[in-house]
This record gives sequence, structure tokens and C-alpha cells, in this order.
Amino acid sequence: DAPDEDEDRAGAPFAGQDGVLLTNMLRALGLQRANPVPSAAPGPLQTAAQRAYVTNVLKCRPALGAMPQAAELAQCAAYLQREIALVQPKIILAMGRYANQVVLAETPALVTQPLGKLRGALHRYQGVPVVVTYPPKLLMRNSADKAKAWADLCFAAAALDAARIG
Repeated sequence: DAPDEDEDRAGAPFAGQDGVLLTNMLRALGLQRANPVPSAAPGPLQTAAQRAYVTNVLKCRPALGAMPQAAELAQCAAYLQREIALVQPKIILAMGRYANQVVLAETPALVTQPLGKLRGALHRYQGVPVVVTYPPKLLMRNSADKAKAWADLCFAAAALDAARIG
């Protein structure tokens, strides 16, 4: 989703209750956010392999909560590409339809697929493995999908472990 009021105030992605959920899910996998929300209590320092960089595909809020347009997604995609080049992630967890539209754009047939059909498979973005899942805001409203999102995170962790071993 586009950044919300909590994220604008904090100047960080996933800064509200959805961010708490995401942070807890990462923590359950032994990870911590590399770029934590400024108001969050710092955890113990982790190695680079134990950190997860969190960002939004959309870098600013559309006016009056409007749905982001294709032009806005395209404009933000350049920033995301640069972020990915700088961070050099080992795997990307694409959370939500806008993330999928940008990250899976190299395979146009995937962009129009519903999230549920993209889950459970390893995709690629500029050579980086991608796992698709539901965004934390949706999980806050629909707790039935939390188990599916947890399975997706476990799938991403297993894919990352397999890449390290292989």
C-alpha cells in the first residue's frame, strides 16, 4: 500500500500497527529490521544476514488517499530500483499488489495475476529471488490470511537458506 499517516509522521515504512506485526513476524524468523521505525526500541545488533531492509514501493502518499496511478508507480519504480541496487538484497518479499506490479513488471503476465495465485512460487526481479505475500495492513483486517503470510515468510527464509547452501 501507499504510505499512510503513521508512515508520513515517522518518516519510515510500516510505522503503525501493521509495522509492529511485520517486525514481530521478522523477529520470529530471527531477523530484525535494518531500518527500524525511529520510535521503536532498538534490539540487539544483528549481523547483516539477520537484517531485513524494509521499504515502500510508493515513496509518497497519493492525494486524499486516492489509489496510486500507473504513472506514479512507474515514477517510484526508478527509486526502488536504485534502493535495490544499493541494498543488494539476497531475496525480496513483495507485500501487496503495488509491490507486485512494480517488482514483477519484468514478466507482464504476472502483473495481472491475483496475489493468491502468485504465492508459493519463486519469482525474479533483476536476478533477485522474489516471494509474494499479503501486505501487513491487509493482515490486520483479515486475520485468516496471517497463516498464509507466515507460510510465505517461511518459504522466503527456506529459499534464502537454499541459496546460501547452494
